[in-house]
Amino acid sequence: MEAKNQTTEFVMVGFATHPELQNLLFMVTFIMYMVSLMGNILISVTVWLDPALHTPMYYLISNLSLVDICYTTVTVPKMLVNLLSQNRTISFTGCAAQLYFLLSLGTTECFLLAAMAYDRVLAICNPLRYAVLMNKSLCVQLVAGAWVSGLLLSLGQTSLVFTLSFCGDNQINHFFCDIPPLLTLACGDTTRDEITVFVAGMLITLIPSLLILGSYIHIISTILKITSAQGRHKAFSTCSSHLIVITLFYGSASAMYLRPRSSYTPESDKFLALLYSVVTPTLNPIIYSLRSRDINRALRRVITSNIFLLKM
Repeated sequence: MEAKNQTTEFVMVGFATHPELQNLLFMVTFIMYMVSLMGNILISVTVWLDPALHTPMYYLISNLSLVDICYTTVTVPKMLVNLLSQNRTISFTGCAAQLYFLLSLGTTECFLLAAMAYDRVLAICNPLRYAVLMNKSLCVQLVAGAWVSGLLLSLGQTSLVFTLSFCGDNQINHFFCDIPPLLTLACGDTTRDEITVFVAGMLITLIPSLLILGSYIHIISTILKITSAQGRHKAFSTCSSHLIVITLFYGSASAMYLRPRSSYTPESDKFLALLYSVVTPTLNPIIYSLRSRDINRALRRVITSNIFLLKM
């Protein structure tokens, strides 16, 4: 790849244009990254250790936590280093790798959220047959499909961007390698490439979005048929956490990516990117732990048993 380009490295501008905010951003981002790591690791370990959570729903949640751990780790450590350093360079290959993993993990999360919606459809609309329909084999296939889809579908977008020629300015006006700021650095007319990337991103996002929408239309129609208010509340509470996570993820990601480059504003996009790359992965474990009695009870059991073992 590098042989086709005069550019061998990029410089991350990041938040250098806001020097007064860098120390504050470092402290806030570092704290949120630690909270995100600890929260998501704690959920993954709890699901793994507690037999009561060995169910499809919590298996999917633990994989979502794993995605969030990887997603934040791809971007945040480099961002924190750049906030404290004057040397903000990243190699051409390193930038390509970062973009690939960002896209693949984001795509994986899209399909995992769709798999979680399907799980909720079966649990609410077919409760008596749920254990048969959502068996271990199907659950593993859904998770494997989400990861494989993310890894494969992102290859095309990453290859398209990094086969372009970068022969001029090498300063990426962002805190990580992302498609919109990279396209602004490419030589020549990139209109066709921009349209291709936009359409590919739209399709990748649209497919799981339609699956989620169809699932919740079916869920809502089933809940409305429940005669008792208590029954409706119980049914809705089983998918409320998932709805909140979907809103956070798709809301911030759509605002960032599903729009033409003409509306791209680097400064506002940096802060918007913080929302889906740092804030959302931090909130996900909090949402699931606060709204799930099973996870709360399992966390207490795991912590209590570990304390007991330490005292022995």
